[in-house]
Amino acid sequence: MKRQDVIHALLAAFVGLVCVTSVQAQSYPTKPVRLIVPFPAGGATDLFARTLSQKLSEKMGTTLVVENRPGAGGTLGSDLVAKATPDGYTLLLATSSTHSIGPNLNPRMPYDAVKDFTPIGQVGNAPSIMLVPNSSPAKTVKEWIDYAKKNPGRLNYASSGNGTIVQLTAELFKAQANLFVVHIPYKGTALAIPDLVSGKVDVLFDSLPTGLPHVRDGRLRALGVTSLKATPLAPGVPPIADVLPGYESTTWFGLFGPKGLPADVISRVNTAANQVLQDPEVIDKLQRFGIEPVGGTPTQFTTMLAKESAKWKKTITERKITLD
Repeated sequence: MKRQDVIHALLAAFVGLVCVTSVQAQSYPTKPVRLIVPFPAGGATDLFARTLSQKLSEKMGTTLVVENRPGAGGTLGSDLVAKATPDGYTLLLATSSTHSIGPNLNPRMPYDAVKDFTPIGQVGNAPSIMLVPNSSPAKTVKEWIDYAKKNPGRLNYASSGNGTIVQLTAELFKAQANLFVVHIPYKGTALAIPDLVSGKVDVLFDSLPTGLPHVRDGRLRALGVTSLKATPLAPGVPPIADVLPGYESTTWFGLFGPKGLPADVISRVNTAANQVLQDPEVIDKLQRFGIEPVGGTPTQFTTMLAKESAKWKKTITERKITLD
């Protein structure tokens, strides 16, 4: 074969390869995509995933199958995705617990929250609400801080257990306000509510869906929300940040793939997710779950992840928080 013919043959092969690659990229997805939820069915993350799944399926042109893989505080399901083939057919709906808090509490995590995943996009935020008994002398966040400072060690706060977002939210509050308040762990905030109502517990930072109904029923008083700014999820309740500048504690939700996820897959999923998060039906459902739709780029998500991890690492270290 002549040299010119060889060159032509190589060029033809190269063009063919590019065309095949282009077609493959454009054709994703060609089969159902698994969306791993590392928590049990019926929880906030599961409800979020099922709210997104139908609309995402429509936008992506395939079936999105929600698969619950609970265990070890979200670690088992997250690890499954970390070790999956990075082809876009196994994705993860993760939270603060799996990627911001857990890795800073447990040195024996089976995955590296940064190195073993590809961030696709943040999809939601769930702020909490600061609740006190109706018998509390404090009507505002500032009044409660002043009250606690006058009674160091005499007040307490409830949580859903050591190392949970509920405890960390309270400890962050204590740190920024420079307070001495005793921790009383419960096996879930629902079990703490009766003691809060009766005045045995002085304060609880609860999720909006479980906390707000008690406020509406007149059983508890809401002093502030933990989002940086006021939220339509809790109309009329001011942000704690108005009193403690910069104070923020929310449970974030985000989509990840395994490490090495192709750029075209990241873009396809991110674009579809952003479109879904603008759907009025999705927005309405999420708000009923106490979740604010977020959206944004993979870069914005990555930046947020770094800030969240640094914040909780500092809190966990300085407040000497452990899982025990």
